[in-house]
Amino acid sequence: MMTATAPPEVVDESFIAVRGLSKAFGGQALYASFDLDLPKGKLTTIFGPNGCGKSTLINMMSGLIDFDAGSVEIGGQDFRAARIGYVFQNYRDSLFPWCSALENIEYPLKLRGISRSVQRFRVEALLAQFEITLDLNRPIYELSGGQQQLVAILRALVANPEVLFLDEPFSALDYEMTLYIRDKLQTVFMETGLTTVLVSHDLEEAVYLADRILLLSKRPTRIVELISYETPRPRTTDIMSDPQFVAVKAHALELFRREMQR
Repeated sequence: MMTATAPPEVVDESFIAVRGLSKAFGGQALYASFDLDLPKGKLTTIFGPNGCGKSTLINMMSGLIDFDAGSVEIGGQDFRAARIGYVFQNYRDSLFPWCSALENIEYPLKLRGISRSVQRFRVEALLAQFEITLDLNRPIYELSGGQQQLVAILRALVANPEVLFLDEPFSALDYEMTLYIRDKLQTVFMETGLTTVLVSHDLEEAVYLADRILLLSKRPTRIVELISYETPRPRTTDIMSDPQFVAVKAHALELFRREMQR
């Protein structure tokens, strides 16, 4: 039986630095003195067992929920001073149904008091940059699920974030829409080099999208390994038969199985 070979270790300069992070629910520790360093300009996917706190981790790093102890820095400053974009798993609940798609995208700029003309200019530039053709004047509820999730991603990008967090952005989409949004997300990443952290429950998807795969353990959660996967983009489904892809996925799966048996 062939054993997966671990990919070579890559040492990155830290852009997101988590130190001593602790979080408990109902008196049970989820994270305890947890440390993590994530690199700038890379797409990191987070994968691990159900209940290990994947979404909780990005929610703490982005300030959506409080942690009990520790610190999070982004670009050498407290995370609360950083520009953060966030795309929720349940995109329908995160969008305003009484607004058009355009008004949803512009909303972060409106909150900052940016003029209407500048709002429109930024949205149009964003659409042109990623070659997106949508009728943005339609009410958001008239768009398909994939189009609504695309609007949610554009809204997260329009304010020029330093980090983009995505919480299982494909889980509520059908397969066709998943492929479409996945390709658009790759385009965003290639065009911007934006530091991106994405939670996934699908190992194949986690490897396909990633420069780094953060594999987490069962609770109390620790890092099993931060796996490097450096392969040119854009990636297509053909890559899934590439020996390097197969080896990285097999290595991650072996670590995951060991963890589940622990």
